[in-house]
Amino acid sequence: MYDVIVVGARAAGAPAAMLFARSGYRVLLVERAAFPKDTLSTLYLHQPGVALLDRWGVLDEVVATGCPPIDRVRYTTGDVTLEGCSWPVQGHHRAYAPRRHLLDAVLADAAVRAGAEFRDNCRVTGLVFDGDRVSGVRLRSGGAGETVERATLVIGADGMRSTVAAAVRAPLVVEDSTLACVYYTYWESLTSTFELYDTPGHWVGLVPTNDETTLIAAYFPQQEFGRIRNDVRRSFLTGIEQTSPEVRARMADGRNVERMFGTGDQRNFFRQAAGPGWVLIGDAGHHKDSITARGITDAFTQAQLLADCVGADLRDPARLRAALDRFAERRTALLLPEYRNTLATAKLDPPEHRMEMLRAISTSQKLTDRFFSTWSGACPVDDFVTGELLDLVEARETMLRGAAQGL
Repeated sequence: MYDVIVVGARAAGAPAAMLFARSGYRVLLVERAAFPKDTLSTLYLHQPGVALLDRWGVLDEVVATGCPPIDRVRYTTGDVTLEGCSWPVQGHHRAYAPRRHLLDAVLADAAVRAGAEFRDNCRVTGLVFDGDRVSGVRLRSGGAGETVERATLVIGADGMRSTVAAAVRAPLVVEDSTLACVYYTYWESLTSTFELYDTPGHWVGLVPTNDETTLIAAYFPQQEFGRIRNDVRRSFLTGIEQTSPEVRARMADGRNVERMFGTGDQRNFFRQAAGPGWVLIGDAGHHKDSITARGITDAFTQAQLLADCVGADLRDPARLRAALDRFAERRTALLLPEYRNTLATAKLDPPEHRMEMLRAISTSQKLTDRFFSTWSGACPVDDFVTGELLDLVEARETMLRGAAQGL
């Protein structure tokens, strides 16, 4: 009998297993893949995620994988280029983008060191119920037969297509249409920082990662996915050329070192977060378009939030129910503003008033860094607009009206 069984050992599940094990609970962590193994990911760890890695004592191990520090962001849209960096979070100014087979292995190892039992290559085939309460999981590992393990709490951290969520029939409480599809690959001999480029209908991102390579991602409207996947490489390169000819020229001096990866299934939702004996974290409970690269950082945030809410209350049924209710409420309140911001970005159709705002922001390094801080999560989206920004926008509008009257 375990206190906690965590299903899924990646960016949400492994930290959750580590945190509960450090609290003295008996934890089983299961993962269907055989580690180490890559997964679809844009890799980027924003400053709040880096701060959590440091809090957990594993940042040095992540840095030791060889992923370069990222302390500048460049964003170009139309005639505007912003360059700066997010505010630091708990003293951490740099971001990182480790390959997932490296990051996830570091996190799983940390969970094991904390006392969690880890079984990879182990698939959950179903849940065990006592009445309406989840009380365990059914497992199948390799060629072995099915086994049953029981726990007070089952944590579903098993991704967007969560087996746990399906088994408990967790309803969607927020749902929006799929907006963008994405393909990416890795390039070497291409020097970059975290770079973002957009034009109507296109978005391109560059993320420096391990082995002196750069992840290059191209986003397209969801309705174009059928056309794009029929000729992925041509569509990928054409999209980059149309978005940033300068990036395409830099790529010509480098070399593509891996195959194309991509998806046309970037769902946007919040599921019910918890119920009797179960809770969902990471992509299992909340998924959004990867265009703002918030997935890993948000997964870390949810793992820490869940551990904080439960604390020492796991073995008291009434207090555990209250703790899970607190987690559900705080999760949605914390992540919903950025969810809405991400959806606006993923439409790939920036309105003109946004361009005017960005032109105003470009005149101030202070506002530029504040803008990038909303992307990282260091500045809440709802706190972004300031009197200074409104004054700059109004001044620009006044100047443009005056210029138009003089024509």
